[in-house]
Amino acid sequence: MNYTLKKISELLNVDIIGDESYEVDQVSSLENATSSSVVFVSDKKFLKFLDNSKSKVVITTKALSKSCNLNVIISENPYLLFSKVSKLINKVDDLVYSVHESVCTSTRNLNKKITVEPNVVIGKNVQLGNNTFIGANCYIGDFVDIGENSYINPNVTIYNNVKIGNNIIVHSGTVIGSDGFGYANDEKSLVKIPQIGGVQIGNNVEIGSNTSIDRGTLDNTIIGNGVKIDNQIQIAHNVHIGDNTVIAGCAGIAGSAKIGKNCMIGGAAGIQGHIEICDNVKITGMAKVACDIKEAGVYSSGTPLMLNKKWLKNAARFKQLNELFLKYKK
Repeated sequence: MNYTLKKISELLNVDIIGDESYEVDQVSSLENATSSSVVFVSDKKFLKFLDNSKSKVVITTKALSKSCNLNVIISENPYLLFSKVSKLINKVDDLVYSVHESVCTSTRNLNKKITVEPNVVIGKNVQLGNNTFIGANCYIGDFVDIGENSYINPNVTIYNNVKIGNNIIVHSGTVIGSDGFGYANDEKSLVKIPQIGGVQIGNNVEIGSNTSIDRGTLDNTIIGNGVKIDNQIQIAHNVHIGDNTVIAGCAGIAGSAKIGKNCMIGGAAGIQGHIEICDNVKITGMAKVACDIKEAGVYSSGTPLMLNKKWLKNAARFKQLNELFLKYKK
């Protein structure tokens, strides 16, 4: 969709330097831009790449704009404004409401303002909010509630008793509400503990592909408002994740862990069960969290990459640390 810079200025309440009548139709990288593309620069080290870019419009800060010979959209957060411009130009078409004839449902009187693609199975007493999209081959269990303006991509499985808020995106392959990993030891065998809780997900949440969110053993697993969950993440039973927390790919969160608001969990991080992490904590990639975190800040663990021979020597020394410490203390 084409927009003049003046229209962008009006819609997004930003200042323009240059030709307000200039039209753009896409956002692009610096390398692949055309004359009708919008690019962004948030660091002065990237200004040099503007010389070889075909773009005539750049989003940048007021300070950096003095070094640009292009039409400029001013923002103190260029990346954020870039995302808003992209959303504006690449507006998703409104849903055409329909329920495919192959859909199998036990719920009477489904909402008329929804779109359900082929081969979807919907259980009994399901509530789907206005403008909700259910992709092909999804399974929606009994007593599931999904709010308005939600987009469930193809091949998602949602078990019974899952409550999902408004403005949700769930990507393909994700499973929500599967049994938690709970067993009691009966000497010679393990006895499965019934997982009778559910999953409760707030508003404005996005869940990546092939992620698993387990139902609670007794109470619900809870995902707060605004949480963003990447691909291939394991969230175990009874986990609580606070509002606006972001979790990167391949992280694992064990049962009954409680993570605060506005946290950032790096890729492949492992969080032990039954611990609490306070608000505003950043955990770097591949960190192992084995105890409570009671103070906001950045936390790391793990061994940086090194030559294998050096790592083997260091690993051998690590196993001797306690013995060496006791000798030194003595």
